[in-house]
Formats: sequence, C-alpha cells, structure tokens
Amino acid sequence: MRAHSLALAAPLSDADATVQSMEDASPAKWHLAHTSWFFETFLLRDNRPGYQAFDDSYAYLFNSYYEAEGARHARPKRGMLTRPSLDEIRAYRAHVDNAMEQAIPDFSEKLLELVELGLHHEQQHQELLLTDILHLFSCNPLRPAYRHTSRPSLHAVEPGSMNWNTGPDGIQEIGHDGQGFAFDCEGPRHQVLLTPFAIADRPITNGEWCAFIADGGYREPRHWLSDGWAWVQAEQIDAPLYWSPADNGGWNIFGLEGDQPLEPAAPVRHLSLYEADAYASWAGARLPTEAEWEAVAQTGDLPGTGEVWEWTGSAYRPYPGFRAAEGAVGEYNGKFMSGQFVLRGGSQATSPGHVRPSYRNFFYPHQRWQFTGLRLAKDL
Repeated sequence: MRAHSLALAAPLSDADATVQSMEDASPAKWHLAHTSWFFETFLLRDNRPGYQAFDDSYAYLFNSYYEAEGARHARPKRGMLTRPSLDEIRAYRAHVDNAMEQAIPDFSEKLLELVELGLHHEQQHQELLLTDILHLFSCNPLRPAYRHTSRPSLHAVEPGSMNWNTGPDGIQEIGHDGQGFAFDCEGPRHQVLLTPFAIADRPITNGEWCAFIADGGYREPRHWLSDGWAWVQAEQIDAPLYWSPADNGGWNIFGLEGDQPLEPAAPVRHLSLYEADAYASWAGARLPTEAEWEAVAQTGDLPGTGEVWEWTGSAYRPYPGFRAAEGAVGEYNGKFMSGQFVLRGGSQATSPGHVRPSYRNFFYPHQRWQFTGLRLAKDL
C-alpha cells in the first residue's frame, strides 16, 4: 500500500513544474516537495529512530508556514527554486514513500491519526496543484490546455429553474459530529440560533452572471461593499477571472481544457467574495451564513454542491471551545482565523472525501483563482 500519492493528470516539464504565476500560487514541484516534507518532518524525523533526512536543506526550502519549524524560503519566491530539479524532487518523494511504508505498521494509534491528517493535507494540495496550474497556464498567451477531454458541468441547469428551499430555524447544531476524519477547525459541534430563512436549490449560473454584467453590475457601486468597489476600480475588474470576450460577442472561459465557449447553464466560477456579495445584493438576496448552509446540508436538501466552492457571508473564526493542537501541527488552521471568509461545498477539483457538510474552506475576499461561486439565501 502506498503511503501517499500526489499524481498529475498530464505530464509537466521541469520548467512547467518550477514556474510560480503569482504569490498566492505555488509551483507544481513545490507542492510535491512540501507534501513529502510534511510526512518526513512530522512523522519520520520525529518518530522513526535512525531515520536519515533525504537532504537537510529541504527543511528550509519546503516548510510552508510552520513557525515552530524555523526559518523558511519566502513564499513569493518559490518560483525561483530552479534547483533541486523535478527529478530530484521525485527521488525525494520515492525516499519518503519508502520510509513511510516501512514505518506505518509500527505507528501508534496517535501517529496513525497524524498520518491521516497528512493524507488529507495532501488531498488539499492536489486541489491547489490544479488551480495553481490553471492560473499559470492562463498567463500564457498561447492559452495551453492542461487536459484535452472536456467534461460537461456536473450541475448544469435549465435557465430560470431556481427554487427556494426553506431551511431549519431555531436552535440547530453544526460542526463535525466526531464520525470519520475532520480538520480541527470543523469542530467542536455546537448550537447555533437560526432565524427563518430560505436557500436556493442550486448555485448561480454563467447565464445569470451575464445578466448581472449586462445590467452594469461592475459599473454600479451601490451593490458593492466599499472594499469591493475599491478592488473593482483598482484592478479594473469587469468579469469573473478567466472570462474573455469571444468573437461572436459572447464570452469564452479559460479552464483546464483551455479556452471554451461559455456554458450558460453551468455554475459561474472564479468569483471573489466581493463579486458574490455584489451579485446577491443586485439579485435582492444575500449570501447564506455558514451555519445556515451547513444546517441545510445536513438534511441532504442542498442540490448542486460539488462543482464550485460557495462563498458564505461568514468570517472564518473559531467555533466555541476550539483549541489548536499542541506543537507545530497546531498551526495548521487556527492561525489563519483572521480576515478571511468561509466557503462551503467543494469544487470540481476537490477530493470527493472533502465534500462534507462540516468542511470549512477559507480565503481572503479578493481571491478568486479557486473554483469559487455562490448560492443565494434570503430572510423569511
């Protein structure tokens, strides 16, 4: 049994794997090395007597943000790491894989839980690997495709078919219930008070977003948060990320399959929190809170999830009673509970096991290189 596996759907050259397109993204080679470093550092180095590190310099190069692990290479400069080569990183991966396979049978239950955390951490990086490659390829004027087999949207809908589902109100419980794996920020399970509300039975589509654009959505400040309007003006935003005008007067969308004609019935994606909030205001609705979203998801009455991460109106903050774990792994989620907003659901790039009601994704309000969209809610 392989201890872990980070695979690509298409081969990348050493140059492809090294380039960093922006500060928020990381090179493919770095993702591969960092996820290997996680297992080497927190499981092999600390718990396997006699383990020899593959290369002592990798601790500096491939630590992401763990202050307890000391100094590290600056995130914005990860694309400068032309060395070690991709082949060397693959050799590093093989070294860690082999050591993990030998070590796992001797691990305690507590260490096996840490292995499980490492595997889910790696699945997060599998998603980031795809979104970061997409952003990288979008910067190339040749508009290269990562893959050549286009698939239809999983949740394409008939225009105008959106309905409202009444959500549960009163005292409800949200948060992970303790069954199966969850990240620490998904708990503890706790009570919330919900006032009467309804939530849309699907995400907003590309066609509906076109109507927002046509109605001057990006030119009319009254629907925008102040920070959002400043962002629109400063960045000259006039459409979701990866949209470009088509020769026929419509739009093309750049995706993993390269440039494709806009599919009106597909969920709109690559939106910032600012855009999602402005659309909700324009539509006479609002974004759901994460508590509302999860309370409905727990009932199974939330169709259309899993194609785009859905912005909520909730700040990413700790649940009542949250405590970060001891040691470096305690830095995994808790330290980021400031200035970010929660997204729920999952996307076409998300590992299927991460699409669960309690999962809390989080990004800064201006970020949109992930597969991010929205679902509307309203008060009753």
